[in-house]
Amino acid sequence: MKYSYAIVARISNSLKVDKPCDLELAKEQHRSFCSLLREIGLDVIELPPDDELPESVFVETSAIICNGVALIGKSDNPMRKKEADSMAIILKKELDIPVELIDHSNAQLDGGDVLFTGREFFVGISNFTNEDGARAVAITFPEYPVTPIKVGGPQRLKYYITMAGPDVLCVSNSTICQEIVRRMEREASFKYQKITLPEEHAANMLYINGTLVHRTPSEIPASYKVIKEKIDIPTRNIDISAFTKFSSGLTSACLLLRRWKSIRRL
Repeated sequence: MKYSYAIVARISNSLKVDKPCDLELAKEQHRSFCSLLREIGLDVIELPPDDELPESVFVETSAIICNGVALIGKSDNPMRKKEADSMAIILKKELDIPVELIDHSNAQLDGGDVLFTGREFFVGISNFTNEDGARAVAITFPEYPVTPIKVGGPQRLKYYITMAGPDVLCVSNSTICQEIVRRMEREASFKYQKITLPEEHAANMLYINGTLVHRTPSEIPASYKVIKEKIDIPTRNIDISAFTKFSSGLTSACLLLRRWKSIRRL
């Protein structure tokens, strides 16, 4: 799928972090990330920071966008719910994107658990997403197979597995990731190649319109060597060392969508 736009949100001063973090450096790295998206050819829609929604920078959690439709995430966490509600308003009223809401009271769905391969969806069943949430994906996007996959670790699915190219999964050799991979291979509707990296956090990358975006050699030294040896498409690396003190990686910071109609400016 060719993307035209990226929705991002600037980091709020009210963001609370569990680990020591240089917030100003994280903001600088986020600005560099936005610049890189533009260099790749995306039109970047930047949402202002919202001190009432300190974690709104993680736009990935709030929605799944495919084929011109946005399915809004659902959480029991009051702040996450407010973030999703805010994103729904922006997508529908400002960007004129059709929005689908989940009406099942017990459903939980986090966009970080939803991996779209271009052929099918895998939905991680995790601390953030349940079976009812996965069913909502299947109902919203009936044109694609949707497979729930149990995530044994504490993170969302796309922390462990992302796309590294057309029909190529990026995974790590961690025990948790390999268990997820085995489940996916058993249940997948299509066959995929894999690139396996030695560092678990290196597997979270972005494949955008023929370019692979990953972390810097200083952040993923062993995996960087594998990427250079195995990947034959254009790659870009970016330092997100401060940003990832409180995030799951590159995918958490953007929502990607393709142009299907003219998008109004915010």
